[in-house]
Order: sequence, then structure tokens, then C-alpha cells
Amino acid sequence: MKYMLLMQFSQAGADFPSITDWTPEEIRAHIGFMRETNAKLAAAGELVDAQGLAMPDTARIVRSGPAGEPLVTEGPFAETKEFLAGWWIVDVESAERAVAIAAGCSAAPGPGGAPLNMPIEVREVMSAPPTEEA
Repeated sequence: MKYMLLMQFSQAGADFPSITDWTPEEIRAHIGFMRETNAKLAAAGELVDAQGLAMPDTARIVRSGPAGEPLVTEGPFAETKEFLAGWWIVDVESAERAVAIAAGCSAAPGPGGAPLNMPIEVREVMSAPPTEEA
């Protein structure tokens, strides 16, 4: 079963400074932890994909207009207090394994090497609708 692990950031729930205030060594340690985690998941055959996202001040909300043209209705979100920081898609045997992976990802190091304990939402990826052959 595939699960999407969504790393959420909330200014209200964070007891650490923004990553823009971290030292270069702290950022390297954080990114190194993520790369090592992804390498372990790939070696186990559980990693489908993982990506970190740019800061929310670069985000836009786009809808289709009446003639199909893009309508940008909101953004950038420089003042956003909560945002999606990154995600993984894993293919694992059970929901319990997806939760265990999320807990490991949550412990990514932050300032001073302390675990961030970031909240990670675990959601099963929906499969395709049944076909007439099924």
C-alpha cells in the first residue's frame, strides 16, 4: 500500500527558529538526515518519491478560468503560519510501517542537533476505481 507522508510546519507548534535562521552546519545536518533516511527507504524498496518544498512565499493558488486560462487568485504567502514543508510517498506492507517511517522522519535534527519532532500527516494513497473487469 502506498502512503503519503506530509511534513507540516506550524509556527504555533514550533519551539525552534525558522530554517532561515539556522547555521549552515545545522542545515547540512538536517538535509543529511533526510538524504540518509531516503537512501535507507530506497534500499528497502519502500521509497516511491520524496521532495522538500520551497518556502510558501513562492506559492500561488491557480484555478482554471472560463476559457481554461490560469487565474492566480492568492499568493504569495509570505505571512503564512502553517505550510507543507515536504513529503514522501512510500510503498509499504502496512499502515503501521508508514507510521513508523513518519516518526523517524519527524525526528530530523534542527538547531543544535535537537530533533524537530515536526508533525507528519500519514495518508493512504487512493487506488484506482474498480474496473468492469474486476
